[in-house]
Amino acid sequence: MILIVDSNIILAGLLKEGKTRELLIDSPFKLYAPESLTEEIIKYKQYVLDKSGLSSEDFDTLFEILTEDLTIVSKEDYLDLFIEAEKIIGATDKKDIPFIALALAIPNSGIWTNDNDFLKQNKIKIYRTEDLLRDSNLLG
Repeated sequence: MILIVDSNIILAGLLKEGKTRELLIDSPFKLYAPESLTEEIIKYKQYVLDKSGLSSEDFDTLFEILTEDLTIVSKEDYLDLFIEAEKIIGATDKKDIPFIALALAIPNSGIWTNDNDFLKQNKIKIYRTEDLLRDSNLLG
């Protein structure tokens, strides 16, 4: 299964130990994300440090581990789909446009996110962490 990973999934993995972190570290999926994911995670670094108790060095190490099997896709590879993606989700949250554009650009099963904004569109299948954990067919 090929999934586009939303930033909130990586943030969840950084904030605490749990199933999200486990799925990212030992993922049975092929994971992709737009290059904006890295920028967004760095923007929230201080928030994660404050909430998680991680040191800056531990944050950097954990971020590297969580994204080790994540393929970051260059904006140029999905830029031509931004207008279509904006029509799908731009009115809801402009930060989600790169994720929708990437989902339109490469073969995939859907977007892995816990962001309810994605549920307001019906073009791309959405998987929440609980969906991935519940459906053994997805993991096997």
